[in-house]
Amino acid sequence: MRRFFRPTWAEIDLGALVGNLRHLRKRVGPRMKLMFVVKANAYGHDAVLCALAAQKARAADWLGVSSVEEGLALRTSGVNLPVLVLGSLYPFESVLAAAAHDLTPIVASLESARRVAEAAARLRRVINIHVKVDTGMGRIGVRPDAAPALVRELSALRGIRVQGLYTHMAKAEDDRAFTERQLSAFRKVLKALDKEGLRPPLVHAANSAAALRHPGARFDLVRPGLAAYGLYEGFSPVLTLKSKIIYTKTVGKGTPVSYGAAWRAKRASRIATLPIGYGDGYPRALSNKASVLVGGKRCPVVGRVTMDQVMIDVTDVPRARVGDDAVLIGSQDGASIPAAELARACGTISYETVTALSGRVPRVGVGA
Repeated sequence: MRRFFRPTWAEIDLGALVGNLRHLRKRVGPRMKLMFVVKANAYGHDAVLCALAAQKARAADWLGVSSVEEGLALRTSGVNLPVLVLGSLYPFESVLAAAAHDLTPIVASLESARRVAEAAARLRRVINIHVKVDTGMGRIGVRPDAAPALVRELSALRGIRVQGLYTHMAKAEDDRAFTERQLSAFRKVLKALDKEGLRPPLVHAANSAAALRHPGARFDLVRPGLAAYGLYEGFSPVLTLKSKIIYTKTVGKGTPVSYGAAWRAKRASRIATLPIGYGDGYPRALSNKASVLVGGKRCPVVGRVTMDQVMIDVTDVPRARVGDDAVLIGSQDGASIPAAELARACGTISYETVTALSGRVPRVGVGA
């Protein structure tokens, strides 16, 4: 285990991670290729830990990142799986760096394609690319009506191999009609490319929700994120956020706790302090809203969450002592606090809850 002194850390259950990837592969079919998305530090779960676990278990065929920097971090840590850089590359030096470290860039315009072709000429090698088609997400991507012409021009450029064509679903989790319109637009592009013999070998569109809810979105490869980390129904949570009680005190009725005296004890209470706060990514918006597990029982967060510490009411856990484990996300003795619960309390989504965990929270791999 990684050594650290402040007793706040996130346990990453690598066994659960691999199990989720294998379960997903069974759901979508054993012949389907799987791109495990590890962008944003693997949604806060530690990209290197997760990528190496997936590689060792042969649980993924590809990895997806958002930037060259994320890809380089994997390469320098011994990850040799194919890596797709899902973000658009700019400036030219980023294209060179991607190609030099065997990272596969995406292309969403002829201008970006020319940058890749220039990099290929400078490096004297062929560079694989994936073409991004915008069917309704509205971020980056060539329009569906312009996509066949772009692929045609790319296929004529020296030093470029169009290995993949993909799009991204914007509402796969809750809007079947919108998703079908996206897929229909994407299939028209594929049909046009098929007629010219230009269909790339890897076609993909499905994130976790699309892969599980829309079989027609699977094509050759799926790109799970939420499901892999157990943040999707039917999959096992991978991350447990833990701290330890470092201080306790008894306060009388009416005693204020934390900044602004926003909470006052309604009875004589035992208050415990945990060394975690919004500087670690535990949101200030959870002040007086969230609970923390101690001894398998829910203990309310009291007062405002501070930068480095949070206070909880352990009055109903009389055995609570300094040094006891406290679980802020995850399970303990049969009770659980999922990331989605904290997300709802903050008016956001579970993606943000886990990716917001800061770098000063050590990630510790368990269950490998």
